[in-house]
Amino acid sequence: MSGSLWLKNGTMRDTLPVIPRQRVAAAPHGTAYADDPLDRLADRLGALAADAVHPDEIAAILESDGMTDDHIRLTYGRADSFALAEDLYARVERHHPQPEAAPAGPWHLGLTGCLLRGLVFALPGLAYVLGAPLLGGPSTAPLLAGAVAGWVWNQALAHRAYSWLGLGDPTAAARALLVGAPAGALLGAAVAFAAAGPGEWPVVVFAAGQALYLGAATVLLVLGRERALLCALTPLLGAVPAFWYDLPDPVRAGLPALSLAAAVAFAATVLRPGLNVRRPRSGPPLAASLPYGLFGLGTGLLVLYAGTGDALVTGAGPVVALTLSMGPAEWLLHRFRRVSLAGMRTLTTARAFRRAAAGTLVRCLGAYLAVLLVLATAGTLLWPGAEALSGARLLGLLFVGVVLWLGLLLQAFGAVRSAAVVCVAAAATQTLAPSSGPAVSAVAALVLAVLTCALLVRPTAHRV
Repeated sequence: MSGSLWLKNGTMRDTLPVIPRQRVAAAPHGTAYADDPLDRLADRLGALAADAVHPDEIAAILESDGMTDDHIRLTYGRADSFALAEDLYARVERHHPQPEAAPAGPWHLGLTGCLLRGLVFALPGLAYVLGAPLLGGPSTAPLLAGAVAGWVWNQALAHRAYSWLGLGDPTAAARALLVGAPAGALLGAAVAFAAAGPGEWPVVVFAAGQALYLGAATVLLVLGRERALLCALTPLLGAVPAFWYDLPDPVRAGLPALSLAAAVAFAATVLRPGLNVRRPRSGPPLAASLPYGLFGLGTGLLVLYAGTGDALVTGAGPVVALTLSMGPAEWLLHRFRRVSLAGMRTLTTARAFRRAAAGTLVRCLGAYLAVLLVLATAGTLLWPGAEALSGARLLGLLFVGVVLWLGLLLQAFGAVRSAAVVCVAAAATQTLAPSSGPAVSAVAALVLAVLTCALLVRPTAHRV
């Protein structure tokens, strides 16, 4: 009905004829036009219109500016705000802001830092090389019992301290470590004493030092003092000649003692802020740290079985390989998370994300197993008296590596309970049936692989 407009109440009135809409070629922003009000409007709204990704955004700006359809028809010769917005969209050159760079965040971790952590994990093994002739016999039960107790306690303690750090309270984290680290040292020493037999006091003394070191190392690692811990461990490099020469007993005892004293001193220094903090009224629940302790129990036993074999004799090569591999393992965990987060920003469908996440998972796990294989081979060749890795032992070692890496990955994504149940069940089975060997680790690796795929190929699991 030309020349008329329907009003909202259903009546009709005559209006001026509608000026036919014409497509206007885009003009550079800022050009002055004396006879075209549309160009003056483009100059006034140019900055807003240039950022628009659709004409409807410009229409919303016009309506928020109070422009009615009547005003638009009379002033600009367009039927309504949407028609005017389309012409403005065509006239103004697009100028979309560049997306902000993704923040570095905690998942961007350098390879050097991870390798440093792997080194400080493995260097304490040299203390056993120095102390072995002083322990008075082949019994390792007190050492192993104290070590497992320390792993369980310090895993849970580290989680609690990290929880306080995540809440933005480093002084409360320092207090938790100040209370928990000495308690863990006493626990490890007590367990070693309970597992010792008559006349094994040298082993108990060594195990007590081991428990004290584990507490100090936990403090330094949680608070990011890896370099201080590396400096404390430097005296243990004096154990390298012990592979080929018989060192004097004072040297064998003095180097580990010096290293232990340095680690404890560094830990005491960084814990000073915790001395002036009152006990907080509320905080992370203690029960939340229990699964992390159980995860430490299961993985610790599996690592010991992979290195010591059925008879619990010294087999340091695989243990050293697994320990050193924790540095590259940590870096690959960060890489998986980093690549997954990048995929969430670039991929447009859930199916594409699942395929990309699964491929990244396979590549990272394969890279870790390749590193572990190289370290195990080198450790067997270089470690004096190390047993040769037979096919079964090598396969068992690789399965334990899969369990460790996938368990740590699930732990990083908050699924620590599932990982702890699988690892503790595998360790208990191998304790009751030592001959089960690689079969138990293979089943545990398969279960963890299924759990990992079910969880981590979902985009919702990667929300920050």
